Amino acid sequence: MPDAVPPPPPLKPSSLAPFRHADFRLLWSATLVSNFGGLVQAVGAAWLMTQLTDSATLIALVQASNTLPIMLLALASGALADIFDRKTLLLTAQLFMLVVSVALAVVAWQGWLTPWLLLGFTFLIGAGQALYNPPWQASMGDLVPRADLPAAVTLNSVGFNLMRSVGPAAGGFIVAGFGAAAAFAVNALTYLPLLGALLRWKPRTTPSPAPREPFLSAVGAGLRYVALSPNLMRVILRGALFGFAAVSVLALLPLVAKSHPEGGSLLFGGLLGCYGLGAIAGAVLNPRIRARFDNENVIRVAFAGFAGAAIVLGQADAIWLHALAMLPAGASWVLALSLFNVTVQLSTPRWVVARALALYQTATFGGMAAGSWAWGAVAGGQGLDQALTWAGGVLLVGAVIGFWFKAPEFGSVDLDPVNRFREPALRLDLRGRSGPIMVMVDYRIDQKDVPEFLRLMQLRRNIRRRDGARNWALLRDLEHPDLWSESYHIATWDEYVRHNLRRTKSDAEVTVLLRELHRGEGDPVVHRMIERHSVTPQDDVPLLGKIEVP
Repeated sequence: MPDAVPPPPPLKPSSLAPFRHADFRLLWSATLVSNFGGLVQAVGAAWLMTQLTDSATLIALVQASNTLPIMLLALASGALADIFDRKTLLLTAQLFMLVVSVALAVVAWQGWLTPWLLLGFTFLIGAGQALYNPPWQASMGDLVPRADLPAAVTLNSVGFNLMRSVGPAAGGFIVAGFGAAAAFAVNALTYLPLLGALLRWKPRTTPSPAPREPFLSAVGAGLRYVALSPNLMRVILRGALFGFAAVSVLALLPLVAKSHPEGGSLLFGGLLGCYGLGAIAGAVLNPRIRARFDNENVIRVAFAGFAGAAIVLGQADAIWLHALAMLPAGASWVLALSLFNVTVQLSTPRWVVARALALYQTATFGGMAAGSWAWGAVAGGQGLDQALTWAGGVLLVGAVIGFWFKAPEFGSVDLDPVNRFREPALRLDLRGRSGPIMVMVDYRIDQKDVPEFLRLMQLRRNIRRRDGARNWALLRDLEHPDLWSESYHIATWDEYVRHNLRRTKSDAEVTVLLRELHRGEGDPVVHRMIERHSVTPQDDVPLLGKIEVP
């Protein structure tokens, strides 16, 4: 009987530990430059839109055009990241954004931009970001060990917000001195260091013994895994609500800056710089805050902090109060989104982590896209102050919701693959697409052990279904009550192999406990069968009716 799987080592917070790894240092530094260019471009696009139109909705849609593609395309990108080489996807996304950014700079330089054309270009850049984000986030687990993963996610936030503290201000100077086209050209140039770093990176990959999963099947597997994981669903829904309400500040900030007669692109960039400084402070304090408070209390503080910032922006008139409000807004943004991201990564095995992150990003950025449009419409109809105040109210509701839908803790389950499955020798000549496959596992269980057996079987059912099984059932023999049979279906033989390779060390603990309850000789008996859905009738037997086999 195999030994019980030991628990993984505890996570030890160390803010700078990921920098011990050369690949992380290289890619983090190059990403810093790319983030700078992206923020310069964002300032240029947002401010240029205020010059092209007075419509509050169109101005707010600049933010939506960046986030909507992530909502639409992130799941597809996550599936690709889990079944194809992530480095190739990252390079493809960066090259695509480089080409689009160059085209945007040329069109702006020629003076051909219209509001809808500008939204189209920002949508395409957002589409490239949607392709890039899931494989990049999932690659954190390839760049650093599990114990350093929270610090790596936080350092990514630090890097982005370090640039947020200087990028928007620099963007404001560039737009004021040279025009928006120059900001777009600067963004195009900043893709080059990251492309070079990605080309130098040589990730270590472990070849899978199973054939590559079909794209649609991979998408379905990701949806199924997340839907059957209550903790992930809770994080995703809270992330969507936070994104919907918190994006009001970023979407309407150009109008806040424009509302001041002495304001302009420099004020807009300065306010974003204050937001970035707050975010850096939040990222630096993040490990200490998480060490002292549980996840739910951190999230409630983030919701409430951002609510206060939105209300101050809506009700105050002084520039210094607006700048001051941006500090807790930036800190709250980092506290909430980095905690959501780490929770998803630490609650998901590697085979599906990119898809889980993609679904989290789909919900969060989908909330941002919807919020950008909604708060822009409210600002256009009811006024800027009303839109920001109502958004603050929604954020306060998000904090209160935590009393009923508490955020999960990271947990200490080991989600590394158990790697014990060996494909059995078959006497039938099966192809990978042959199926459906029916599996039955026979157990002999003493009557006194039945309650514990049923408890473990409930866990087993969730594991099986989450990893791809269908029609799971538990049967008891009427003539031999100590004989129990677990049965389930898998679509094809390839899917059956993948199903077993998905088993984690945490899942294996249930298998060990079930074997301890089994009273038969040897291990529980496994039957693997292929279904036949039709029987050819003899020529001399009339077919009296149609038999439909489910």
